[in-house]
Formats: sequence, C-alpha cells, structure tokens
Amino acid sequence: MEVLLVLVVLVLIGVVVFLVLRGRAASRKAAVPQARPEPKDPLADHEGVTDVRTVRAGDMVEYGDTLYFVRGSLRLTEGGSSWSEHFLDDARGTRRWLSVEEDPDLEVVMWQETDLVAAPEGKTVMIEGVTYAKADDGKAKYRSEGTTTVAEKGRVEYYDYEGPDGKCLSFERFDDAEKWEVGLGETLSTIALTVYPAGSDRT
Repeated sequence: MEVLLVLVVLVLIGVVVFLVLRGRAASRKAAVPQARPEPKDPLADHEGVTDVRTVRAGDMVEYGDTLYFVRGSLRLTEGGSSWSEHFLDDARGTRRWLSVEEDPDLEVVMWQETDLVAAPEGKTVMIEGVTYAKADDGKAKYRSEGTTTVAEKGRVEYYDYEGPDGKCLSFERFDDAEKWEVGLGETLSTIALTVYPAGSDRT
C-alpha cells in the first residue's frame, strides 16, 4: 500500500513538473519578437487615375503639390440630376470640398469655406471686387458616406453663383439650419487631379 502511494505521488510530481516546464517554454516562445513587415509605399500598388467620377471615401486626391485624403462624400440628387461633393483633408489643417457633376459636361470644382458673405443676397453677389451672378438654386436630397459634417441623410437647400475665369460661389443650408455654409470655388481641369483609389478593385 505504501509503495502504491509513493508511486502515485511520484506520478503527480512528474505531471506538475511537465506542466511547469511546458508553460515556461510557451512563455519564452511568446516573448520572441515577431519580425516586423518591411515598410511599404502606400501608393505602390495604386496607379493614379484622372477619372474623378470614381472618387469615394478612403481614396487620396492629389492636386498641385498637395495630397488630400478623402474622408467622406455627399451623394446628392434632385429630380433626374445627381452629383457628388467630397470632403478632403491634407492632415495638416487644410480642408476642402471637391464637387463633381455631369450636366451634361463634367464640371469639377475645388471649394474652400469663406466668411466674407453670410447669405445669398439676390441675383448678384460681390466679394472682394469680384461679381458673381446667380446660376442655379434648388433643394436636393443627400446621403452621406464616410465622415462628413452633416447627418447620414437629409435635404439641402442651395444657391449657386458663377464668376469670371471659372470662379464659383455656393450657399448651402442643410436640414433647415439657420446658418448657410458658404464656399468660394475654382473650376479645375480634370487633368490637374490625380486620384489614388483605396482599393485595387478600381483602375
């Protein structure tokens, strides 16, 4: 009986020692640092395109010497017309909006916010010596994608003005807000923009 008891104790001690040694080996293995992946150029797999009609959240847009991240988009519809407005951020404090519309020709405008005027004032608006003439107005439905400054969906009232040399002025009021969002725009040539799609499924 005593011999049997001694054998049982020895077996238990052996099991405990085995488990302890295996635990230590696993800990050492887990502590070995994993090889870090080599740094990779984020644009290496993406050949730039100039078709701005494909822009969506997650893409990058290059204009001049600035590379912007597309943080979100607004898809707008009114009757049979549709257009897009993309929220751009260069991660250094510069934020812009890029509007893309085919009516029927493709028109691309880069916008920046302004506080030089607060609201649409009639058929013409003068800002810093430049006269803008009213070109269009209406109310559209919008839908948000990614990060924007408005709700997921709703309605927007707008007034668009045109100036000389491709200059533009826009007033937008989302969901009956009291304050107008005002932007000064510059019409761009599509060849001045390069789009880097976020995914490899688009070229």
